[in-house]
Amino acid sequence: MDASFSILNRNATIEKIKSTVFDLVIIGGGITGAGIALEASSRGLNTCLIEKNDFASGTSNKSTKLIHGGLRYLKQFEIGLVHESGSERAILHNLAPHLVVPEKMLLPLITGGSYGKTITSIGLMVYDFLADVEDDDKRKMLDKKKTLKKEPLLNENVTLGSGYYTEYRTDDARLTIEVLKKASEYGATIINYCEMTSFNYTNSKVENIECTDHNTKEKITIKGAQFVSATGPWVDILRKKDVSLNDKRLHLTKGVHIVFPHEKLPIKQALYFDVGDGRMVFAIPRNRITYIGTTDTNYNGNLDHVVSTKEDANYLLNAVNRVFPSLELTIHDIESNWAGLRPLIHEAGKDPSELSRKDEIFVSDSGLVSIAGGKLTGYRKMAHRVVETVLKHTPKSKKQNTKDSFTDRIPLVSPNLETSKAVNIYLKHIEKELANFGIKDSHYAGYLCASFGKQTDLILKKATTFSFGTPLECLIRAELWYCIHYEMANSLADFFIRRTGRLYFNIKSVSKYLDLVIMDMKNYLGWDFDKTNSEKTKMQALLYEASHFYDTEF
Repeated sequence: MDASFSILNRNATIEKIKSTVFDLVIIGGGITGAGIALEASSRGLNTCLIEKNDFASGTSNKSTKLIHGGLRYLKQFEIGLVHESGSERAILHNLAPHLVVPEKMLLPLITGGSYGKTITSIGLMVYDFLADVEDDDKRKMLDKKKTLKKEPLLNENVTLGSGYYTEYRTDDARLTIEVLKKASEYGATIINYCEMTSFNYTNSKVENIECTDHNTKEKITIKGAQFVSATGPWVDILRKKDVSLNDKRLHLTKGVHIVFPHEKLPIKQALYFDVGDGRMVFAIPRNRITYIGTTDTNYNGNLDHVVSTKEDANYLLNAVNRVFPSLELTIHDIESNWAGLRPLIHEAGKDPSELSRKDEIFVSDSGLVSIAGGKLTGYRKMAHRVVETVLKHTPKSKKQNTKDSFTDRIPLVSPNLETSKAVNIYLKHIEKELANFGIKDSHYAGYLCASFGKQTDLILKKATTFSFGTPLECLIRAELWYCIHYEMANSLADFFIRRTGRLYFNIKSVSKYLDLVIMDMKNYLGWDFDKTNSEKTKMQALLYEASHFYDTEF
């Protein structure tokens, strides 16, 4: 485990950045940038990655939290994308089986729905073939009786049967953090809250970038041989700065998810269902909650402040009430929500849901490499394509010392759990340790295992060292300690959103433990009175935003 990936080492990291000429500088700390950092550093390139906010604070924390094979892309004949996605999800499951977990998915067939039994059966069979699905994960077609046994809440009057297949569930922000930590182990220099403000050129080629350290407001110059923009929705903004924006540009769409307490939407398993307008929506149970998503609408608003509107919420409510009419869910039953952007490649005349999820690489005359589009599942392949593009412009003397790609064999978490069986055994171990510590919450062991894997051992050990607090308070304090010392947590939002997911999946715990976390965080980071109040105010605003819906976009 790399203790240098700590916010407490930030000053040393800044000094290293200022004094080094890197082989590759990556702008953007989402899953795409993280993947590029691991690919490049593991192959021998001296790599730097900067992120203007926190890692995974944009698109990479706002997905449906699935590493999926892209069943819906069969409708668009995206055969290559489905095949690549299916292969990649199997690889990622092997690299982090606690974090990328098989999730059985039910696709109900209903009277008047978009999908009939024959086309669904054929589609899932082709999907299994393209995605290299094996053994128990292969699709099954279920009759009405078996379908209702799998999910009793379905409308018996219109349910005809279902397709039953396998996807993979993850935590997108946790995945991004783990990839970045692994890149750091391979020597990458990585920092958050460092914003690129301008490019500097020599002979029309990018020579360095000017940045602002948001913690200190210091101006920093970062030098590199090559530069990559992996900034998601902000890619075109950087291309404008580089004066290289052309007809190929982004088409941004917004996706919203809504979260219910599980007792309000007590489904027994995950579903992928027909909304009625040609789109499909997921319903996924996760510990103490169930979430629904996603919308898919054009977006032209503020890139730095994306919110969920009442129209978004009502769209998803209508969808879920159509499938589970007995529940009669309302907007008041929603516990939390999140909204994010998809940076797709513009295609004239196409609706948002019809746009391809393929990625595309742009290389400007200045040498800036930009990658846009793509999806969470394909981050490793995207990273490989970007680094191969970089190597085409790398001096032969440097290139000959680089290794072939082997990220398909790098476990993402150290120490790692090698199989699903090992995960289940470890989960039982955590349950026993928590019980001995005085914590009976049935969901907590699953949360710790899925979030931190075997790194949970460090957290549990630390929890026993605190001199005050209930067992649960000590455990949360230990999680914060770990995220500060090993995961570069720099703010309350970093901890409550990207490191632990509490704002979305256990929102009441944020309010309950906010002051406790502030107490420790200001001590670790040396916050003064004004900084502490500022952080608390920001977190309270995020709490409000995650539990409310707006009339219009910002």
